[in-house]
Amino acid sequence: MNTTTDFLGHPKGLFVCFATEMWERFSYYGMRALLILYLTKHWEFSDATSYLIYGAYTSLVYIMPVFGGMLADQILGSKKAVTYGAILLVIGHLGMTIETNEQIFYLSLALIVSGVGFLKPNISTMVGALYEEGDPRRDSGFTIFYMGINIGAFTATLLCGYLGEQVGWAYGFGAAGIGMLFGLIIFLWGQKYLEGLAEPPSNKFLQKMHGISYEYWAYISGIFMVLVTWFLVQNSQLVGQLLGGFGAVFIGAWLLYALFRCAPDERDRLIVVGILILFSLIFWALFEQAGSSLNILTDRGVNRVMFGWEVPASMFQSLNAGFIFTIAPLFAMLWITLAKRNMEPSTPIKFSIGIIFVGLGFLALVYGMSSSQGLQTGIFWIILIYLLHTLGELCLSPVGLSSVTKLSPQRIVGFMMGMWFFASAAGNYVAGLIARATASESSEVSNDIFNLAQKQSFMDVYTDVGLIAIACGIFLALLTPILKKLMHGTS
Repeated sequence: MNTTTDFLGHPKGLFVCFATEMWERFSYYGMRALLILYLTKHWEFSDATSYLIYGAYTSLVYIMPVFGGMLADQILGSKKAVTYGAILLVIGHLGMTIETNEQIFYLSLALIVSGVGFLKPNISTMVGALYEEGDPRRDSGFTIFYMGINIGAFTATLLCGYLGEQVGWAYGFGAAGIGMLFGLIIFLWGQKYLEGLAEPPSNKFLQKMHGISYEYWAYISGIFMVLVTWFLVQNSQLVGQLLGGFGAVFIGAWLLYALFRCAPDERDRLIVVGILILFSLIFWALFEQAGSSLNILTDRGVNRVMFGWEVPASMFQSLNAGFIFTIAPLFAMLWITLAKRNMEPSTPIKFSIGIIFVGLGFLALVYGMSSSQGLQTGIFWIILIYLLHTLGELCLSPVGLSSVTKLSPQRIVGFMMGMWFFASAAGNYVAGLIARATASESSEVSNDIFNLAQKQSFMDVYTDVGLIAIACGIFLALLTPILKKLMHGTS
């Protein structure tokens, strides 16, 4: 292992990737915290329309990395792809500061989606490339990298949320753009520490087609991604149709491969992966209410006064990242302690616990809303739902990607990883549909009025999804003995 460029026991390139991803997540979560409020308050879209736009946007954010990753793998390499994605992100976030033109707003969303598509999958690839196979520092390196994500999310929702709601929308979105600009500068400055690991995979990027190099064709493909996203985010119903079509193709390919191209043990494990991915879709569809319906409820139906100051609704989204800081180390210790005693839950059980926690979060909030006097719910109940949802995330999210890599045959692990992210995309779109169901008829008339009908609408939907989540979690727990048998010893 090469230690000549180490810093704090890790390659210096890790900290370049850490800082780049931290600022990228700062820009993304800063904008995400404000988006649903911006749609309803500035553009004065109805709640139902805003939820669909939000759901289409967040689902496309998870789809585009598939294409950005392919272009990097085949042509650009990680460095060029990340640089290009960061430039698109900076332009997109700064475009969000223009509050007078609706088409510029949609174009800015499209630039952000495409920028994430080029940057996010490839910055993670670079982190993995910094460590040789079998390097014992790899897991801790990814842990440090993951902390960058949460630092960015935590600080962004506080700063951008405050600026956007208290000073002006342009200031909140502008801060997100400046953060991404910092990330781009750090990435370009730190190239020497990446030790050539992020270069194009071959000389294919120099080859020409119709007089244009493949590298420039890749950049043109990025512009095409922007234009397609620009159209789709304005026609959110098409996103649902595309997700349905691609989902059918993915499921068909998964089943056909498992049944006809795999040995019996591989087939069984691959079936387990598919089932876990399906349950992850259910989890993300509920967990991702945080940026949409839960944000609206916090804004209109929660008494947010703390120490004499009314806290902006968007700032509450920092709770998830804050709880991860404090609770994740305790979870890591818990799993290690249980493993030493041969009591660590299996992957399916962890998934079921995670889904049950997200359901309990909604039911706890409904109890708080029903027991509160008047329309406004106490701030404690919003904090509690974020806590319970974070506990669920820590049970499911960290083990999800690991289970895909452990249980999938190596020759198709990339395809199954694509299915995992596709499930996240579909979950975000379904989250928009669930959020839309919370919009009562009165909220279609005025976005500022929060009355008993709208409160009851939230309570009805949250009760239903809470009970459904708990039922799904229990069902998965009951399936676990069968799934463990199909896993053939893989934990």
